[in-house]
Amino acid sequence: MHLEAVIFDMDGVVTRTAGLHVRAWTRLFDEYLGARRDRGEIHRPFDPVKDYLAWVDGKPRYDGVQSFLESRGIDMPFGRREDGNDAETTCGLGNRKDEYFEEMLNAEGVRVYESTLERIAQLRALGVRTALGTSSRHGGRIMRMAGITDQFDVIADGNTIRERSLKGKPSPDLFLEAARELGIPPARIAVVEDAVAGVEAGRRGGFARVVGVNRGDNQQALQQAGADVVVDDLAELSAADLLTPHPRQATGGEANE
Repeated sequence: MHLEAVIFDMDGVVTRTAGLHVRAWTRLFDEYLGARRDRGEIHRPFDPVKDYLAWVDGKPRYDGVQSFLESRGIDMPFGRREDGNDAETTCGLGNRKDEYFEEMLNAEGVRVYESTLERIAQLRALGVRTALGTSSRHGGRIMRMAGITDQFDVIADGNTIRERSLKGKPSPDLFLEAARELGIPPARIAVVEDAVAGVEAGRRGGFARVVGVNRGDNQQALQQAGADVVVDDLAELSAADLLTPHPRQATGGEANE
């Protein structure tokens, strides 16, 4: 039995935009924790590797803000999505991070992982359907900037999460919504992710195969989160590999949420 579709995360899997996110988060938290230090509070600085992977990678940005601040024992009101980027609320900080990311994106553009695009082209040539499943609200725009919108039958991004009141990763909601739009059950779909939260979402959603892509020092965490296989790049897997369900499906796989 071969699978019928593959859902790809965007940042760090399809596009080389994860680095822009890291820099935007680092700038945000360096500024914010610095301001608290000026008021007499001392907090451990944001680590662009460990803290990024542990608290913000793969999550909607407001969830990322909240997770990181909680890791430093900082309690902050959620606020409103319309908050200005100077508001000391979760939404205010999240909106400021988004502004920083957009500045970098506009200045530097979008680069892609050619090996991922090669696999997507091979899959589509076999009649396999493909989808994008990203927490970023910039998903559709970035696909247009990269000129690869036509490589996906479905694009589910942060706007989808907001418009349809879905939970962000590690909840499987976004991937399940992409599967619904594809018209294919999760047990016939593979998920490709570079974030721990995304791997957890794939497993919790009952998807047939969850591939972890290790773009840094994250192999063990991806394995512990439930990845069936972890690679440094999709060049290590053939299209046939991506379409082969993991043996755990023979015993029922993971229960859908």
